[in-house]
Amino acid sequence: MQILWLLLTLLPLVYSNFVNNTENLLWGAYRPNLYFGLRPRLPQSLMAGLVWFGTQNYQSIAKARHACDQGDGLDSYTWTHFDPRQGGVQILQDSQNNVEITTELLKVPGGSHGGGWVARIKGAPINPMYPSKISTIFYIGLEGLGGLDMITDESENGIDGPVEFSGTTPDLGDFTIRIVDAPDNEAVTTGPHSEAFEERLGKTHLAGLRLPPGQLWTAKDHIIQSIVNRASPIAEKFRAAEQAPDPSFILQLPDDILTASNLFAVQKFFEGEFQFDVFFESASANQTFDASTIDQGIAAVVASFDSRFEETFPIPSSYVANDVTHLKSFSKAITSNLFGGIGYFYGTSIVDKGFAYEWDQDDEIDDEDDEQNGARLTEPRALLTATPSRSFFPRGFYWDEGFHLLHIGAWDPELSLEILKDWIKLIDDNGWVAREQILGEEARSRVPVQFQTQVPTFANPPTLTMAVTAIIKQFNAAHNGPSAADLGMDYGMGGQMPLIGNPESSAVLDRTAVQSVLRDMYEPLKRHYEWFRRTQRGQIKQYGRRARSRAEGYRWRGRSEAHVLTSGMDDYPRGPPHAGELHLDLISWMGFFTRTMKDFAQFIDEEEDAASFAEIEWAIINNIDDLHWNEESEMYCDVGIDSDDESTHICHAGYVSLFPFMLSLLPLDSPHLGPILDMLRDPEQLWSEYGIRSLSKSHPEFGQGENYWKGPIWVQMNYMVLGALHNTYAREEGPFQARAKEMYEELRRNVVNNVFKEYQRTGYVWEQYDALTGEGRRSHPFTGWTSLITLILAEKY
Repeated sequence: MQILWLLLTLLPLVYSNFVNNTENLLWGAYRPNLYFGLRPRLPQSLMAGLVWFGTQNYQSIAKARHACDQGDGLDSYTWTHFDPRQGGVQILQDSQNNVEITTELLKVPGGSHGGGWVARIKGAPINPMYPSKISTIFYIGLEGLGGLDMITDESENGIDGPVEFSGTTPDLGDFTIRIVDAPDNEAVTTGPHSEAFEERLGKTHLAGLRLPPGQLWTAKDHIIQSIVNRASPIAEKFRAAEQAPDPSFILQLPDDILTASNLFAVQKFFEGEFQFDVFFESASANQTFDASTIDQGIAAVVASFDSRFEETFPIPSSYVANDVTHLKSFSKAITSNLFGGIGYFYGTSIVDKGFAYEWDQDDEIDDEDDEQNGARLTEPRALLTATPSRSFFPRGFYWDEGFHLLHIGAWDPELSLEILKDWIKLIDDNGWVAREQILGEEARSRVPVQFQTQVPTFANPPTLTMAVTAIIKQFNAAHNGPSAADLGMDYGMGGQMPLIGNPESSAVLDRTAVQSVLRDMYEPLKRHYEWFRRTQRGQIKQYGRRARSRAEGYRWRGRSEAHVLTSGMDDYPRGPPHAGELHLDLISWMGFFTRTMKDFAQFIDEEEDAASFAEIEWAIINNIDDLHWNEESEMYCDVGIDSDDESTHICHAGYVSLFPFMLSLLPLDSPHLGPILDMLRDPEQLWSEYGIRSLSKSHPEFGQGENYWKGPIWVQMNYMVLGALHNTYAREEGPFQARAKEMYEELRRNVVNNVFKEYQRTGYVWEQYDALTGEGRRSHPFTGWTSLITLILAEKY
């Protein structure tokens, strides 16, 4: 009965409104840049984090683990199960310190301040034949209004037993935090000179520090410095000793608590297996937790997740795999890591309203005030967003987020809406939103200076509209046959609560409620759309270009000589920069954006707007053919200006060439579809046994220079190819249907098999994959759009 009660308390309310169930999203692992970091979705509030280092020597403290960093050399770190509303389990393999650390997070609803939570940190030797000696530091800190105090009596030699804190903030109310050891933990208490440290061994050590406003994110530096400051004079006493004391005897926090401390660090030492729990109890919930809470709760969360995952992301029986069990575990892990990579960010950003490259300076755009030219800090903004990579890109990226929301929305459409709403709020009065959301000093600390400034004429692929399309599609599907469970939409009950049934009515989306939320987004998105059409417009009549529409041509602003960062495909080959360029990928994105806005307008009954968007969509599709098709090369191409100041096609076979196809803008009977499929399937060009290459293997720049988008395989682009094949060209009757079906099945196997193989080999999913070997390359773990493999497996496009 107790387990059933716990299951019930963990789940969202059965009859909650589709658009009003966000209380259980207040707390989360919303510091994804850390191996384990917790905070609420509040600008200035309580934050917590975990630090650990090995005590097998004195050098390991210099490599204390805290922020996710590829340089740390962890074998892997992955959430094996994670639901943003409930919590989950993460496993971190740190062979350099011979420890496998497991972090568990359980969110327990209740009260009026977002409920409580329990975190469990436990560890075990990776290789039991070797020592595993670890120090962990769990810290809590408070910024903004409120207070945080230690209830447990201070002791200059450390504390035996639990450590308890109390606090209060306007948003969280009153709360307590307790840190409690498991009964079987052991520490090093014997060894050379142990008698000199006897009073402090085997105890918990603390520090209470005062950090300036806005500096809590630097907690680890201050904590480690506190240890070093105490240890240095002690270590000096033993410099001449034949044997040094065990590092755990010396590398300890000082057990000093400063008056008005806003950061508390709690340090423990372990030898072998260990475990401790952190309990956050909200006074308004009137709940008291103990070890059994997380024992039973995590078991329930894992069972619930497994059941719901099978329903939401099933692998069709037609998919042939050698190791289905491990493939499913892999799919759960990359999905969990996407969810565990959701973060809450708050702070200023840097914007330069006057910057423009030479070829962009003639633009007549009246959005900006010249008096505001130069890099300036904006007002603070807040954002809930998924992140591409916890180690390398722990912040919001516009280009990535649309793909993230497809995956998140398939699991929890309401959470997808919450994230989308935060992004929509960032759209300014002119319709612009920065392509990178580098909010606050902590976020800026992870970004090279030259990339920190955002420019209000620079765009990015408008992928956020993918989430709108997906929401409308899910709603229409839910009312046209398949059940909510079939669609993976039964987050209110369904797979989350197999013990007490599945009333389908609880998950049916209410059209009025969905329309209400989307209507609030419509005007900002329409403003954003108009900003694109105004600021990214290209020249047609100036160069005598023949096209059925004199308006629909587009050019990315903000490109440099060698890069078009704004396109998202940084070093992909382009022509020389020129004000007369026209970019194929951008006009294709605008076709997609326009189609989305048409569907959006129809859904909220804005019929006049829908008719207008339909006309623009048709004009764009016509102009893609008129302006960008090159008959000689039999491909779609960019348009540039040659040395005679004449318009010319710039043709580079690769991802750019595929955009009209990838975004399903080509009619089924288009005469250009055949040559595109030929290029796509040619192993000397784009086809490989690992996925579609970004640039033709036969291109002279293939694999050259930075080799970022000059051959490597990107999962999100393969997802778009597969989506076009599955949803359009293989599904609907046409001259290429049979061929599209065959290509779809083969490409799907190739992409899934390679990413899975590399995950098994390396312990990570990667930003991109080698065009010739399929090996993972660059940032890892990259569980942003590479996690789309789960949707590919489940055929959710």
